[in-house]
Amino acid sequence: MMTDEIREQYADELEAFHIWMKDAGYTGYTVKSYTGDVAEFLASIQGKSLEQVKKLHVLSFLSRARERGVSDATRNRKHAAINCFFKSLIELEVLTNNPASGIKKSKTEKNRAPVFLDESGLERFLQSVQGKYRTRNLAIFLLMGYMGLRVGEVHALNCKDYNAERRTLDVFGKGRKWRTLPVPEMVADLLSLAVEERLSPWRAKEEALFVSQKGKRLSIRSIQLISTETFERFQQESPTHQRLHYSSHKLRHSFATMMLRRGADLRTVQELLGHASIQTTTVYTHVTSREKEEAMALLDVKLPEFVGER
Repeated sequence: MMTDEIREQYADELEAFHIWMKDAGYTGYTVKSYTGDVAEFLASIQGKSLEQVKKLHVLSFLSRARERGVSDATRNRKHAAINCFFKSLIELEVLTNNPASGIKKSKTEKNRAPVFLDESGLERFLQSVQGKYRTRNLAIFLLMGYMGLRVGEVHALNCKDYNAERRTLDVFGKGRKWRTLPVPEMVADLLSLAVEERLSPWRAKEEALFVSQKGKRLSIRSIQLISTETFERFQQESPTHQRLHYSSHKLRHSFATMMLRRGADLRTVQELLGHASIQTTTVYTHVTSREKEEAMALLDVKLPEFVGER
C-alpha cells in the first residue's frame, strides 16, 4: 500500500517509472506488482533522497523481506522491481546510479518435487468446475491445461483472437510477442459455447473474450480466485496433510509435462508455451518416481553364483 507521503515525496520518480514500464510493454499485472514493491522499498529508506540510496539499503530491505518469511521467488521479484525502478530513472536521465545492480538473486529450490496434474488428475479437476459461470470457467481452464496459456494471456484475450472456423487462437504473451496456437477440437467446441454464452458487456466497446458478471474484462485476480476455489473442491476429500499447493499456473505446468511425455520435442513445446529461451522450457523435463521405477525395471540384473551359498 502506497502512503500519501511516499506518493508525494517521490511523485516525479514514480511517474517516470510508470511511463518507462508502459513504454516497455509491461502488463498491467506487472506494473501493479512492481509499483507495490517499489513503494514498500521507498518506505524503508525513511525519507532519504534517491541519490543517497546505497546498495546496502537495497540489501537490507531484501534481507528483512526474507526474515518476514517471503519466498525466494518473491524476494527476487522485489529485487527485480527495485532494479527496474533505478534502471528506468537512469535511462530517463533522472539519476546516474543504480544501487540495485550487481546484487545476486536468491537461489530458488530446484530439487523439490514439481507440482502438476497428470491427465487423469486434470480430468478430475475439470469435473470440479461448478457454478453459474461453469462454461466460461471450463473454457479458461482448458486454455491453460490443454493449450498452456498463462493467466495474464487468458485475461488479455479478445473475441477477435479466436478464429472458430480455422480453430486457431492468437495469444499476446510475454515480451509483447504474438503466437498463433491450433485449438484442439474438444477445446474449440467448449470455447465456441463460451463465446455464445458470453455475458453482454456493460459497455459496447468491451472486446474481452472472458467477462465478469458485471460485463467487464475478467481480471487476473478473479481468474486466480476461481482457480483457487476449484482446486479446493478438487482436493476436499483428501486429508489436509496430503493436499498440494496448486495454483492456476500449475495447469500450464501440467500441459507442458503432458506434451513432453507424449513425445513432443522440446523446441515445439517452447513455441507452444511462448518461451523466449529453451532453457526455460527444460524445467518441465522432470520425471516422477513411478517413471524412475519403470526405467530401473528395464534392467536385466544377472548376479554371479555365490560361493558357499546356504
